[in-house]
Amino acid sequence: MKRVLYVLAGVSIVAAAAAGLVYAAIFLPTNRFQPPREVAINRGESLTTVARHLAQAGVIRSEIAFVAYAEMSGKARQVKPGDYAFAGGENTPAVLEHLVRGDFIVITVTIPEGMTLHQIGQRIGEGGLLCDYAFDQAATVGAIPRALGLGSLGAEGFLFPATYRFGPHTTADQVVAEMLERFNEILTPAVEERMFELGLTARQMVTMASIVEKEAQVPGERPLIAGVFYNRLRLGMPLQSDPTAQYNAFGEVAHAAAAVHMPSAYNTYSIIGLPPGPIANPGLSSILAALYPDHTDYLYFVARSDGTHIFSKSFEDHQRAIAELRREAAHPSPPRG
Repeated sequence: MKRVLYVLAGVSIVAAAAAGLVYAAIFLPTNRFQPPREVAINRGESLTTVARHLAQAGVIRSEIAFVAYAEMSGKARQVKPGDYAFAGGENTPAVLEHLVRGDFIVITVTIPEGMTLHQIGQRIGEGGLLCDYAFDQAATVGAIPRALGLGSLGAEGFLFPATYRFGPHTTADQVVAEMLERFNEILTPAVEERMFELGLTARQMVTMASIVEKEAQVPGERPLIAGVFYNRLRLGMPLQSDPTAQYNAFGEVAHAAAAVHMPSAYNTYSIIGLPPGPIANPGLSSILAALYPDHTDYLYFVARSDGTHIFSKSFEDHQRAIAELRREAAHPSPPRG
């Protein structure tokens, strides 16, 4: 009888010790560490593989305990892929909660409307994600533009302006693919049907939208400016858009007055029709203006100092508008007060 009691006592002690180890492995926090340790959770990885990554980084105390807790808590299938940073000092439930919420490291990059491909590369480089050269290469001669048949002009014009969130290990090809995918979302069947009605390819439509984007400063004038350019195309008149003359493969030419006299395939002062490709990456409003321009008789416009334009139907009226603006610039009205 005593031997049985001893055995039972021993079993109880072992069970208690095991329970204590399990409790410690799950609920006791790890030590803190600096700098934070990064752990990459890839899409499709098993929970066991995720646990191994975390244990190797010292983020959790036990792979087995992590997997067991995740399964018991019902969160084993809710882990989100991404790049995570852990500073230690957390227990298994806290670590799992980060993975379920998707608290991964992100680099947020906002791309405004009207940036050129090269300017986008600079913005991404400033965000600390990629060097601008790597982005430029991926967006012009990289695998993605080649696969899509974009030719020597690359992805210029198709890099949709928006706010993007990337992981710190995102490649240049992945960035380009994400931006092109956002653009592709607006190419609905209705948009494609509208391009067919206008007799435009996607590149021609985006080229027009990019010119409107660079010319318009007041959003409400975009469809009207597009209407002017379509009128000039229909009549065989050069577009004579300063931004097209300023555009080149390296960004923007500093002085528009000098640029209009420079020979270029994009200079619409010296060529008839649209340039060979977009001069910037337009936003949705300019794309819609290119698809649905205002019906107008205007053929000319000139900018006021406040960004709005004076529109004219004849060259004579256009010249008078320019002269009027010059007089106003030379003799500004005194402020009211």
